[in-house]
Order: sequence, then C-alpha cells, then structure tokens
Amino acid sequence: MQKSKLAVQIVSSGIIPDDTLMLGEAYVKHWKIPQGQPVWLKFGSYRQHVKIISVQRYDGLRISHSLARRMGLAGNLTLRIQYRPSVQTLSLGPLIGVMVSRDYPQSPDRPFGAITSFCKELVDACEIQGAHVYFFTPSHINSSSSLEAWVYGNGWRRMKVPVADVLNNRLTTRKLENKSSVQHFWREVKSRYGTQVFNEKFLDKSEVFDALKNDSSLHRYLPESHLLRNFTILKAMCSRYNSVFLKPVRGSLGKGIIKVTKAPSSGYNALHATVGGTRKQHYTNLLKLFGSISGKMKTVKYQIQQGLQLIDIQKRPVDFRALVQKNAAGKWAVTSIVARVAGGQHFVSNLARGGSLSTVKEAITKSNAASSAKKDAYSRLNRASLDIAAGVDQHIAAHFGELGIDLAMDVNGRVWLLEVNSKPSKNDNTPLNDKGIRPSVRMMLQYARHLAGF
Repeated sequence: MQKSKLAVQIVSSGIIPDDTLMLGEAYVKHWKIPQGQPVWLKFGSYRQHVKIISVQRYDGLRISHSLARRMGLAGNLTLRIQYRPSVQTLSLGPLIGVMVSRDYPQSPDRPFGAITSFCKELVDACEIQGAHVYFFTPSHINSSSSLEAWVYGNGWRRMKVPVADVLNNRLTTRKLENKSSVQHFWREVKSRYGTQVFNEKFLDKSEVFDALKNDSSLHRYLPESHLLRNFTILKAMCSRYNSVFLKPVRGSLGKGIIKVTKAPSSGYNALHATVGGTRKQHYTNLLKLFGSISGKMKTVKYQIQQGLQLIDIQKRPVDFRALVQKNAAGKWAVTSIVARVAGGQHFVSNLARGGSLSTVKEAITKSNAASSAKKDAYSRLNRASLDIAAGVDQHIAAHFGELGIDLAMDVNGRVWLLEVNSKPSKNDNTPLNDKGIRPSVRMMLQYARHLAGF
C-alpha cells in the first residue's frame, strides 16, 4: 500500500472543516500518520496544514468543497497518495499540466479544437491510473504561482489551479514557445517548485544532425547533412550524390522541401513539394539553381542532405514514423512504428501531402526492398529508434519525454535517420486499429508518474 490509488470524495464544507481530511483507517495505520495534529497537505505547488481524521471501514479520502476548489478540483476523482513522515507531508497526485497553443472558450464542448479528443483521452487515462490533469495556454499564465486552466468534471470548465508536479509542453509554434512570458514561467516553476518540464523545446533539423554527428555509434544512421551556407556546399554535395534534399531547418509536414537531381541529358531538375503535388523546374546549371533559392535563404535556413535510394511501393517512396517515449522506469521505449507511403503526386510521405499509413510489415512486404533486407526489418527500425532517442538525450541539453523519429530504409535494408520531432502529432503516430485509450497516452502518464515520484 506504499503508493496507493484512492477515491477522493468532495463533500459540502459544512460537513468537514476546510483544514481537515477524513482518511481511511488502513492508510492512517500503515503510514502511522499522526491524528489531531497538523501535517502538510501537498498537491502540486499547493500546500496547507491539515488535520487527519481516521475513518473505520473506509478506503478513500474526503475533503471539503472549498478545499477542493483551492486545489483546482472540479469533482470526485481518483488520486495516488503518499505520506513522508520525515517532513510530515501527505502528498496527493500526480498533478499534470499540459500547455497547449490555443483554446476556444466560446466552444465549451471542444475547447481545444482538433485536439480536444486527445485531451479528454488524457483525462480518462488519469482517472484509471490515479492522476489529475489540466490544460492551459500561454495566455492563462498570470504568474509562476497562479494559473487558470481547463479541468474536466462533468464537462470542461476553467478554474484556478496550482502549478503541476509535471508539465508537458505541447505548444505547436516556436513563436509561442519563445515568448518571454512562457520562458520565464518554465524557469520559475522549475526553480521554485521543482516542477519537471518535458519536451521543453522544438528541435531544428541541423541542430539534431550536428549533435548526433559527435556520437560515432550513430554514424551508420546519419545521411551526410550540412547547413546550406553557400554555393560551394551545394556544388560539393551534388558532385558526391545523384540527388540531394534541401529541407527548411524549421519546417514541418513536408513543407518547402526541394529534391535536386542531375537531369538525364544535362543540368539539374528541382522538385518542389507543394500542397497540390510536385512542381518540377529545370536549370541548365547548378549556379542558376542556386540563384533561384538564394533569395529564400535570406529568411529560410536550409539543411542539405544526401539523397537516399529509399524503398518504394510502385514508385511511391516509403518512410517510417517511430513514436519513442520514456516509460514508468524513465527509460526510452518504442510505443509504435508506422509506415507512411507517399501520395501519387508527391515525393514526401506526410499525411498532409496525401500520404497514407500502413503497418511496417505490410509496407516492407509490398516494397522493392531486397529479399534479404525484408528479414528483421521491424527490429532494425526499433533498434535505430532507441539508439537515436538515447543520442538526443545525451547530446542535446533539454528534457524530452517523447520523440517522433522519422526513419527511412534503403533497398539494401540499411536504416537512415530523416528527422527528429519533439512535438509528435497526436494524429499521425496512432497505431492502426487501436481503440480506447492509446498506448501513447498511457505511456505519457506513466512517465509523468515516474517524474513526480508516484
């Protein structure tokens, strides 16, 4: 019973004083909690002296309505409980906060738009695992001690809440993430309350490859990549490889990617990824091609990457998205790997560009990979995902709890890293045919419990 789940029942303030908790007798005896004298109640950053009353033949916790409101609780729920005699503190939790980009208060049924169902899934998973979650945006931050957030209790509502034990950064734009109020908030809650913040920043493509280059054990996964600084780099890469990719360093969803190939007769072809399909342009020489993109390079940084002979299904390139998350022991584990097959008119596989999802086995079987490469393909992708996640942890100074790792496989079966995403979409990585609470949501909660010590 050392770390137990229990039902928290909220009763009217006239029945229990605000500074009193009614706790099942078995808990009181097990932890030797002193009765009638004050102990600290802790819930996230909330702290208050309370008295404990032992209740026979009862295995829950009762608190007053007004105390629940101060704790940011909207209704009865299930939480975990711990008592630490050395500091005379009864902790409830874990309390988890998720920072999202925006909310829609005028739509109380769908306050987070497209990700509302993911948020509700997290609420349901918390009820099962014994935790409490709330959701807030950068505009909800008043100070590092006071937050207004959305909580769920017979519908969504906004309440004042304490700072959580664990915060998950789900902001979807760098502009929001880099706001001084947001950065100040992260720093303050870490130093004042020991709050753990994970997925605390976006990753740039060049940052990831530059960091991982320092690890010789990862070289086999890394296509040659450089920041495209000048014509010399473009010329050198095009002389080494039949094709190269130019990728916006801060791009996502396949936007703005250019594939450069040597034309059969002379000159170079540039294929541009657009929403409607692939736009093709021919240049008589490399200097003219460079001239066409050098204007963009004033505002967009490009990473230039070695082109790979990827497996395809009837000329449609295939790549893989692995969702790698830290588990209940704080160790990286692969939650899912799905194959993504490019749409008919595209050379990138993103779903936003008409790509489709498939199981790894089905995609590998249908692909043009060599028969020897088809054996153990999943385990090679799995191994690469874990190696790369460990490398990101080791070589990039930030706290990550989940990563979307995009991988490719060439026709000989070698696995290559395409990019690492620290804000994996909650739609793109869902294992196929999975119903109810997704494994990715369960895993996120288990890691939050690990961080909070529950």
